[in-house]
Amino acid sequence: MKTYVIGDIHGGYRALRELFELDHLKYTDRYIFLGDYVDGWSEAVETVDFLIDLAGKADCIFIKGNHDYLIQQYLNKGDAPELWLRSGGAITRQNYQSMDSDKLARHKAFYDSLTLYHIDDQSRLFVHAGFTNLHGPQHEYFKNLVFWDRTLWETAKALDPNLAQDDLRYPKRMKLFKEIYIGHTPVTRIGKTVPVRFGNVINVDTGAAFKGPLTIMEAETGDYWQSTPVYQLYPDESGRN
Repeated sequence: MKTYVIGDIHGGYRALRELFELDHLKYTDRYIFLGDYVDGWSEAVETVDFLIDLAGKADCIFIKGNHDYLIQQYLNKGDAPELWLRSGGAITRQNYQSMDSDKLARHKAFYDSLTLYHIDDQSRLFVHAGFTNLHGPQHEYFKNLVFWDRTLWETAKALDPNLAQDDLRYPKRMKLFKEIYIGHTPVTRIGKTVPVRFGNVINVDTGAAFKGPLTIMEAETGDYWQSTPVYQLYPDESGRN
C-alpha cells in the first residue's frame, strides 16, 4: 500500500477531481489529506462531497486545517468573523446557504471527524501547520496550535543545511520524526509551486488557493503530480488572490 499526501485544496474541487483521474491512483492505497478543504474557490461543498465519497472506497485520513475549523464553527455556532470572511470564508458561507438538512448533517459529521495530526508506523508526522511543544504535537498544551502554527515551517526554512542533527543547535522538534508533512503556508510565498523540503519538513501546500496547482505526493518516493493551476480552472473567480 502506497501513502499519498494531498496539500491544501481550498474548495478547488475541479483540481481535486483532475488529480484523482490519474491512472496510477488505486483505492487500495492510503490518502492523507493535510487540511484546508474549503475557503477560496466556489466548490467547497462539492469538495467535501468528493472526500466523503472517497472515504467510503479507500483508506483516507483527513487532517483538520484552520479553515476547516472556521467553517465548523460557522456551521455549529453561526460564528462568522470578518477575518475569516475576507480569507475565503465568504464564498464558503455562500456555498452552504441552501443545503438540505440530511446533507448538512453529513458535512458537519465530516468536519467533526477530522483528526488533528497523524503519526504513522514509520515515524512520519502529518499535520496541517506544525507544533510548538518540544515533545511533539501530542503534548501541545493548546491543541488548536497544530492547525495555526507557522513557527515549525519558519524554523525549517531558516535552517542551515550544513548543521548536523547531533549539533546542540539543531531544532529539537525536527528530530522527533523521520519526516514531517505540512500544508498551511503556501510555498508560493517563497516563489515556488512545487513541494518544498527543508531538513525533514516537507511542505505540500503549493498555493492552490492562489495561483498555484493542487499537489499529490507519494510519501515513499517523493514523486508528485499536480493539477492545472487552480485559478485557470475557475476563470470567473478570484479565489484568495
